[in-house]
Amino acid sequence: MTFSSDYTPPNDPLDILHQDHEIIVVNKPSGLLSVPGRGEHLADCLISRIQAIFPEALLVHRLDRDTSGVMVFGLTPHAQRNLSMQFEKRTTKKTYVARVHGLLEPKTGTVDLPLIVDWPNRPRQMVDHENGKPAVTDYRVLKSNAQESRVRLLPRTGRSHQLRVHMLALGHVILGDPLYATGQAADYPRLMLHSEQLRISHPDSGKGMSFRAKVPF
Repeated sequence: MTFSSDYTPPNDPLDILHQDHEIIVVNKPSGLLSVPGRGEHLADCLISRIQAIFPEALLVHRLDRDTSGVMVFGLTPHAQRNLSMQFEKRTTKKTYVARVHGLLEPKTGTVDLPLIVDWPNRPRQMVDHENGKPAVTDYRVLKSNAQESRVRLLPRTGRSHQLRVHMLALGHVILGDPLYATGQAADYPRLMLHSEQLRISHPDSGKGMSFRAKVPF
């Protein structure tokens, strides 16, 4: 990803939601990279902060820099492999909440639009019906008015920027999006997208577990 040199991640203390012998689950703040970017100024990230306390922590999945919410990390190679396979096979369940521009109607729906990287403008992604990879998002409006809608988003696939581009494609960009929003929709202190809940099967017991982080907006 390409970022300007004005990366100033928040100094929030690590918000640990769950920890056991196999996994650690944390609430990532908005504005913090999941993994290091290119260059010394992009070295500060969530995994390096976790590894400062849990040196054995291993990456399983990512959230965009500007998205906040639930992330799980493996504490053993077995846990990392098991969880990575759950994400790959789409047996995990992810729930997001977003504030989007305008009155989103109908109140429920599914966006099925294939996505591909927009090379001249990367890291932006775009809809491409010929070359894009399948991407599907279910949505449900929680409340709305003429100015904005609060939406629960349930991605069935895990493409880069999927929720951001799918909402943009509906004509309802996520508020505060530094890549896709323009005008008044861009004039917010952060990207209004939060990973509220993550359901996984524990890599040791196989038991279903659900983790939540309160929506901060």
